[in-house]
Amino acid sequence: MSEALDLGAQSAVGQALIAELGGEQVLLDEDVHNRAAGIWRKEGIKACVLVRPRNTDEVSRAMKICHAHDATVIAHGGLTGLVHSADTQPEDVVISLERLQQIEAIHPLERTAVVQSGVVLQTLQEAVAEHGLIFPLDLGGRGSCTIGGNISTNAGGNRVIRYGMTRDMVLGLEAVLADGTVVSSMNQMIKNNAGYDLKQLFIGTEGTLGIVTRAVLRCRAQVDDQPTMLVGVESFDNLVQFLRHVDQGLRGCLSAFEVMWNNFYRLVSTPPASNQPPLPQDYPYYVLVEAIGADNSLVEAVLAQALEEGLIADAVLASSEGQRQQLWALRDDVEQTFQHAPTFVFDVSLRIPLMEDYVNEVDRRLGEAFGEFKNFTLGHMGDGNLHFVVAVGDGSDAARETVERSIYEPLAEISGSVSAEHGVGLEKKPYLHLSRSSAEIAVMRTLKQALDPKGLLNPGKIFDA
Repeated sequence: MSEALDLGAQSAVGQALIAELGGEQVLLDEDVHNRAAGIWRKEGIKACVLVRPRNTDEVSRAMKICHAHDATVIAHGGLTGLVHSADTQPEDVVISLERLQQIEAIHPLERTAVVQSGVVLQTLQEAVAEHGLIFPLDLGGRGSCTIGGNISTNAGGNRVIRYGMTRDMVLGLEAVLADGTVVSSMNQMIKNNAGYDLKQLFIGTEGTLGIVTRAVLRCRAQVDDQPTMLVGVESFDNLVQFLRHVDQGLRGCLSAFEVMWNNFYRLVSTPPASNQPPLPQDYPYYVLVEAIGADNSLVEAVLAQALEEGLIADAVLASSEGQRQQLWALRDDVEQTFQHAPTFVFDVSLRIPLMEDYVNEVDRRLGEAFGEFKNFTLGHMGDGNLHFVVAVGDGSDAARETVERSIYEPLAEISGSVSAEHGVGLEKKPYLHLSRSSAEIAVMRTLKQALDPKGLLNPGKIFDA
């Protein structure tokens, strides 16, 4: 691991970067500190040097200089992450990908897009739509998060049940290693079994093995029909049975199965929230179901059968694009939980049949530790992912640790994951051993040592090198 740079060394690496790339590409001191460390955070970036390259070559040149000066480097994208994976220290150099915004090519016949890593997700979605395509990745931060960040964290989102995680949409990529070496694996084919799949080294590894600069992404044909419905369910057992029912009945068109526990639904459908409750607020569970490519008659038949069999208690089917967006607005309005600050946000994964008992155990532990608490529960249940927003305590580190232990420790007993889609960063680093064996972590360290022997890229994140 590199020793922390002193102020003289910081100045030296900053001046070397300016000499190589030009003063307009490199920010120093207060120009860096005045930038927010994240879109939901008030504090500024701690690093004293920030580089804004425009292409892979400039990233490579910047990394060669940082490597020569033993400067630790943190890559920044849209800064929408929730696990402190992009946090900086005063001795760090930030490589911001904000200027790598080119959509280089869209190939409708092959259903692919070639993009730089600083492209905003929503910008890409809108661009491919003009060519009759969709890029299936979709999440609440679509207007701010960038493709490079999505790849580096293997982002999940709302449609994993149909299209998979980000890694399932990446055909190839280009990345810059710690010493400035460019690994260009811009494969544009769905099938390519010629040796190691090197792109996987950079997907979900949070910028610790290399900085992603370009990618070849797999799109899908655009479909006009997106039937969307909100359903009220009386029991968790019915919820599981309803998931199986719609998965079979919609004939492969199920694209989202988003569950909101009662407390979250009440929160986002009661003032000061601007959403109106499309269903009564007294059902234990609510499910937002999306079926891309299905027609309304099929959806209506599937819903009617579910009602007849008692799997669901009530349902509303969007009859316009405006109504569809209103239903999604309920699920996406997570910021309503900030009313109850301080809050702690969690993202876990486990087998679906174990969810009800697991949530009850988490609530039992929270009640035992704090007495009064709020645990707003929701998630992409169709792919085994739950989110908690816990409002309790005074916001102190001690309170956070108690909440974390209440949520993470029960996962070890059921082989769950402390991170479904947000990554590990600094926040989940102390609990990685609950989801990964010592042998797995040892292999991770071996890869880190092989690709970044000086430990310069995003040091201290995920695990200690």
